[in-house]
Amino acid sequence: MKRYNWLLGFLCLQVFNVQAQEQFISKRVDSLLKLMTLKEKIGQLNQYSGREVTGPANDRKAYLLKDIQNGMVGSMLNVKGVKDTREIQAEALKSRLKIPLLFSLDVVHGYKTVFPVPLSEAASWDMEAIKQSAHIAAKEAAASGIHWTFAPMVDIARDPRWGRVMEGAGEDPFLGSAIARARVKGFQGEQLGATDAVMACVKHFAAYGAAIAGRDYNPVDMSEQQLREIYLPPFKAAAEAGAATFMNAFNTLNGVPATASTFLQRDILKKEWNYKGFVVSDWGSIREMIPWGFAANLSEAAAYAITAGSDMDMESEAYKNELEKLIQTGKISVDLLDDAVKRILYKKFELGLFENPYKFSDFKREDIVMKDKTHAAAARSMADKSIVLLKNEHQILPLQTDVKKIALIGPLVRAKADLASTWTVYADTTQMTSVEEGLKQRFGTMKFNYAEGCKINTSDTSKFNEAIQTAQNADLVVMVLGEAGNMTGEAKSRANIELPGVQEALFQKIKKTGKKVIVVVMGGRPLIFNTIADQADAIVYTFWLGGEAGHAIADVLSADYNPSGKLPMTFPRSVGQVPLFYNYANTGRPVAKSGDIHYRSAYIDSPNTPRYAFGFGMSYTDFSYTDLRKDKEIMKGGENLNVSFTLTNTGKRKGEEVVQLYLQDKVASVVRPVKELKGFDKVELEPGESKTIKFVITPEMLAFYKSERGWITEPGSFKLMVGGASDQMRLESDFKLE
Repeated sequence: MKRYNWLLGFLCLQVFNVQAQEQFISKRVDSLLKLMTLKEKIGQLNQYSGREVTGPANDRKAYLLKDIQNGMVGSMLNVKGVKDTREIQAEALKSRLKIPLLFSLDVVHGYKTVFPVPLSEAASWDMEAIKQSAHIAAKEAAASGIHWTFAPMVDIARDPRWGRVMEGAGEDPFLGSAIARARVKGFQGEQLGATDAVMACVKHFAAYGAAIAGRDYNPVDMSEQQLREIYLPPFKAAAEAGAATFMNAFNTLNGVPATASTFLQRDILKKEWNYKGFVVSDWGSIREMIPWGFAANLSEAAAYAITAGSDMDMESEAYKNELEKLIQTGKISVDLLDDAVKRILYKKFELGLFENPYKFSDFKREDIVMKDKTHAAAARSMADKSIVLLKNEHQILPLQTDVKKIALIGPLVRAKADLASTWTVYADTTQMTSVEEGLKQRFGTMKFNYAEGCKINTSDTSKFNEAIQTAQNADLVVMVLGEAGNMTGEAKSRANIELPGVQEALFQKIKKTGKKVIVVVMGGRPLIFNTIADQADAIVYTFWLGGEAGHAIADVLSADYNPSGKLPMTFPRSVGQVPLFYNYANTGRPVAKSGDIHYRSAYIDSPNTPRYAFGFGMSYTDFSYTDLRKDKEIMKGGENLNVSFTLTNTGKRKGEEVVQLYLQDKVASVVRPVKELKGFDKVELEPGESKTIKFVITPEMLAFYKSERGWITEPGSFKLMVGGASDQMRLESDFKLE
């Protein structure tokens, strides 16, 4: 009892301290607000890029500096490094009220140390590793004077044609929510204001990943049910994790630009979720309401945005030029302005910038942090965990010691900058480890011969013969193929997501030599490579692994690390299947178990099934699932259902398995998906070792959204399924909800 009383007292003290701090900061915000003129208030809502401020003299540099000195700028982006952030902050402190600037940057998958792209990290299904990755990125950015990153991107993406899939966590809301929480906690650390942390910015609110046809910036049309069940959960998880800021999206949602959506920003985010942080527009998205045909001019656009709840204007200059007139003419209430200003000032106080505007701009700390060698080791470990083994015929991997000569063939064998893909901000890409370098360092006694074979995206086959000859003179071939690093990311949508150029044709020529061929595929999205999928002896999918890619690939090919990655997105057989995802709803005419497609929901020229399913990934060992147990058959009155089973490593190597729990609501008043991920665990086992794995099914996991009633649960029968991939259920059982 004494221990319980002590714990209760401690928790009460913590809550009291938090509330006291919130009240203290709020009083300071209110006091400062009373001192501010209308122009100074509007100034806090303006954010501009710093490239022109710190670059060569030009007209924009002159007026931006003047605005900063007059307190007409609240934040700068793309100013980085202690020298530049201190220099620009000093200009802001020349203003009447000396309100410090927020410095922001797209620190998406590392700052100086380049980690795997977020989609690649999602393949690890390892929340602690993802959290550490975000924390190291934050630590390096904060040491460089940055207060705020425009990450994580938590958009659910079911269409691999969309280039920005590489920035997110894939197609599933449950996995995406877990990763959103991990990344927010990683970026922000124990509390805002620590000099090893930065403010997170959850983007893009909302449904950006559902852009029609996978084309960036396109409209989005969907039901509220789909929005609530699929696209909003990761945002809500991030908000609950304490994310400091949100960013709205470029797309329209059901005809309304997200930047002007009161439904999203005020009704859901700020009211329903009681969100206390602030919302920043995406680059120029307020101004873009004009070409959308939603606003006639910049004044209308500014009015729509501030009314909807967009607190800070990134690079549209809409608030700067229009808000004062809108307020003076009574078209916009000053209360809307004050609410936005308070939210922004609160974060500046919370970061401790009023006490020390240069708190994050310390030359000594910058030097120490940027030289921290443990960061590269963490990036390598993260890359190890992110690799997915898709095929391994006759256990050709790991590489055997009797292999003496290996042919390294393909346009990405010696790639360096490509390994980082997009959103690298401070790294020296020339120092990244290529696949060739990684393999040579790991397998020093083997002889490696290189042939490029072809470029990434041309029709030139003139180097084929050299590659064929190189393969013929080797014991084994490792081909490194894929997209170019700059073929994914923002504004990088692709209508054809097959391997570009003549890479598959090169593979066919090499395969005809009779040599065993291992293919390493790199890219920022699920790609289509059917010939390789059918004929390669082994396939390793890496996405983009960052600076330690070569070392990580060598770790996996050698079995220094047993691959454990699982796909966070479904891989289609053809672009005609897109969008393709595992948690689809059944139809009145599903494909029969016999395979008969006559008058069924099926293609006549392709299977419905994907090439590789969500959650799939192989290992160098095997796992068995046995002894499924439930503590009850019927859930009643808000009860939980406890589920357990035994996982055993039946192979000869230590390995990790990502066990996945799926549920199906068999009959409901809204048609439900055939399965939904509701739990997962990454488990490491020694050969022969067994472990009891436990999951708790809560009533909330059985809920669904119904437009006229909100989130509800209905009595009925449910199926629970456990396995190592969405299409490989190893254990199944039914239960009821009453």
